[in-house]
Amino acid sequence: MTGEKDLAVLLQNMEPVLNTGEYVFCTVENLSELPDIEKVLFFFREAEAVTIVLKKEIADEWNMIYSYIASWITLNIHSSLEAVGLTAAFANALKQENISCNVVAAYFHDHIFVAKEDAEKAMRTLHALKNG
Repeated sequence: MTGEKDLAVLLQNMEPVLNTGEYVFCTVENLSELPDIEKVLFFFREAEAVTIVLKKEIADEWNMIYSYIASWITLNIHSSLEAVGLTAAFANALKQENISCNVVAAYFHDHIFVAKEDAEKAMRTLHALKNG
């Protein structure tokens, strides 16, 4: 399964879902520093450090430093990693509402992290984009 590539089909059929909880971005020098890697939502190794995203309560339990508390929205449509324009379409729609978004493209879905206080507005914006 390679996912959908057609932008019109992606926009028409995407189902934005607001996941429960609060999420934070943190950094560590090495993944071996983490008490339980299974609690990490995702990580990405950068030249400066390893960025991790996890539930806020876990970060608090682990005494991690963070400055941004996000809500996590999943677009429930299997988008192809080769699809053109989906990220631009929802990022532009959110930009029009002055909503910052941090995007993770995983194999099956696109995931959008927005500031906690913007979550409901972001959901309305994504539903409006879907409905044309």
